[in-house]
Amino acid sequence: MKFTLGFSPCPNDTFIFDALVNKKIETGDIEFDVILEDVQTLNRWAIEGKLNISKISYGVLPLILDEYKMLHSGGALGKGVGPLLIAANPVDIHTTGFNINDYTVAIPGENTTAHMLFSLAFPDAANKTFKVFHEIESFLLSTAGQCTLGVIIHENRFTYQQKGLHKLIDLGDYWEKRTGYPIPLGGIAVRKDIPADIQYRIDHLIRQSIQYAYKNYPVLPEYVKLHSQEMEETVMRQHIDLYVNNFSVDLGEAGKKAVNEFLKIYARNNQASSVKQDVFI
Repeated sequence: MKFTLGFSPCPNDTFIFDALVNKKIETGDIEFDVILEDVQTLNRWAIEGKLNISKISYGVLPLILDEYKMLHSGGALGKGVGPLLIAANPVDIHTTGFNINDYTVAIPGENTTAHMLFSLAFPDAANKTFKVFHEIESFLLSTAGQCTLGVIIHENRFTYQQKGLHKLIDLGDYWEKRTGYPIPLGGIAVRKDIPADIQYRIDHLIRQSIQYAYKNYPVLPEYVKLHSQEMEETVMRQHIDLYVNNFSVDLGEAGKKAVNEFLKIYARNNQASSVKQDVFI
């Protein structure tokens, strides 16, 4: 059996899937046709039902529940891992004169968790431009002096200060203080038309892949370094340490509650009567 499997080239994903896709663990009769893409492309493909198994942002989950369920392993949840709102110049967003609509805000994709968390903090924001996550710092630097802000994720959390950019608010911290739950950033979706026993086998294989990766850590697999966009190894490890944790091995009840809270807030923000809650295999 061969299944299409999509995930991002970011170190957290390549770290998680290295052992699985490079046959460092036994997968039996299950094989994978691997596609590496940025998460917004993966989100769009999930809406189209293109891949059998895919990393997605939890921000797109309400739109794909007719076709997909979520696995328990392979995702990214946690505390202190959320997106940041930044600017080329210091801006005090807490003053009475601050108006989010005086600014154009660059966001890493429309159907992303980052967009949802930004909308939770700034529900009235109207001037948004959607870009691939690694383009946002350059956008802010090229528009310095203009009224532009940007939401950053992934390794940009570790590099924005080196480029002279300034943090305005931690959107993940805003979520945590409002809900008390860890931040559900992304997870692994599997098509419902795959037999249930195979879904559980795939989930178990991903868990094994993570456990294998941790046996050799902090040594980085070549697969991680190959796809890291010339990132320094220190930054790769910071990325892995931030986004791969116990929730990646297994969401557990706390992780599931965080996702369900996310779906409830989505429903309120989008005037939806309800969103399915039985989203996991």
